[in-house]
Amino acid sequence: MTTSNRRIFMQLVAISATTGATATALAQTPVMVNEKDPAAVGLGYAADTTKVDAKKYPKYAAAQMCSNCQLYAGKAKEAAGPCPLFAGKQVSAKGWCSAYVAKAA
Repeated sequence: MTTSNRRIFMQLVAISATTGATATALAQTPVMVNEKDPAAVGLGYAADTTKVDAKKYPKYAAAQMCSNCQLYAGKAKEAAGPCPLFAGKQVSAKGWCSAYVAKAA
């Protein structure tokens, strides 16, 4: 291999490695639930529990949020985590929806 071909080869390897790493990182970036998503609207999901319409959801209480819901699968003190109600997406730890079930103490 000549010097010029080797140089081009190394540049292609570097570009491929960078692109592959970026694609992998993007694939692992969790998608947040959009409040306007049909499933979110149906469950009354709000990314910020303080913005829940208490008149529309009379079972709502200020202390209820995704992070202390039995369905929330996120880790403690993380800003967001997965919820089985929104497959493949994450909900805000400070969010709320009408399917809220308090974690057992």
